[in-house]
Amino acid sequence: MKIFTFVTILCLLVLNISASEAWEKTLDANLTSTLNNYSDNWDGGEAGSFNWAININGMAQKQFTEWILNKNSLKLSFGQNNRQDTETKDWFLPEKSTDLIDFETVFRFTLGAFVDPFASGRLESQFYDTRDNGNKRIFNPIKLTESAGVARVFIKDEHRELTSRLGLGIRQTIDRDVIIDADLDEKETSTTNDGGIEFVTEFNTPLANNQITYNSKLTVFKALFNSESDDLEGLPHGDYWKSPDVNWENIFTANITKYIMVNLYVQLLYDKEIDLKGRHKETLSVGLTYKLF
Repeated sequence: MKIFTFVTILCLLVLNISASEAWEKTLDANLTSTLNNYSDNWDGGEAGSFNWAININGMAQKQFTEWILNKNSLKLSFGQNNRQDTETKDWFLPEKSTDLIDFETVFRFTLGAFVDPFASGRLESQFYDTRDNGNKRIFNPIKLTESAGVARVFIKDEHRELTSRLGLGIRQTIDRDVIIDADLDEKETSTTNDGGIEFVTEFNTPLANNQITYNSKLTVFKALFNSESDDLEGLPHGDYWKSPDVNWENIFTANITKYIMVNLYVQLLYDKEIDLKGRHKETLSVGLTYKLF
């Protein structure tokens, strides 16, 4: 219930923006699902499954004054997998397949120079933290990023846009379920801070005679300090926090009809503190879509 309450509040904020004609805005939602079902006497070892996911992508941009431009981007995703036991045909409890809350606001000061100063804030989290089945939490963990620097618009027309930002950033990561004693099931809230240099590039363009849209966002963060550096000193992984973190998101969307779309989401991640190798996520979905505005 708390999840839906949060979504309702967020939607009300979006609708408040949509009521103003001064905002340049887009908001679309899509729902994908897959169902496999077999009779109890089916021979072959197959089992039923049901998968669903909903994605919401929005953007609201407004030129408040001649020299202040505000752009807000929102990405929400949530989905679950349901599987059936191959022997008993009983259904297992649903498992989360995708979960994302990503909101960013950027204020760019359009002074007409070669580069524009900017200030931005970003919130990243998830709806449902299922790492501990006995103590599931909503809206956890939370990552906040504040940055400021200079931005440059390289391409800007009716259909395409390419922008880059370079600045100094500070990140806070808040996790309310860090285990300090597994035997006693003791946990605490952990807050870590780091700061450094952030580089962001965003590119949007149509492809294949405007039949496909491509959206790309590359974020690179190089930490220069970390609040836990003293505790990590001397450990084998004690300097991993110094390595750049990379997040490259790519979305290809093709609208087959007004309400049917094909979506390909490809994400490449590198965070040495989590894994020494890069991580990869790819989702290909076909489903219903609706453009609110």
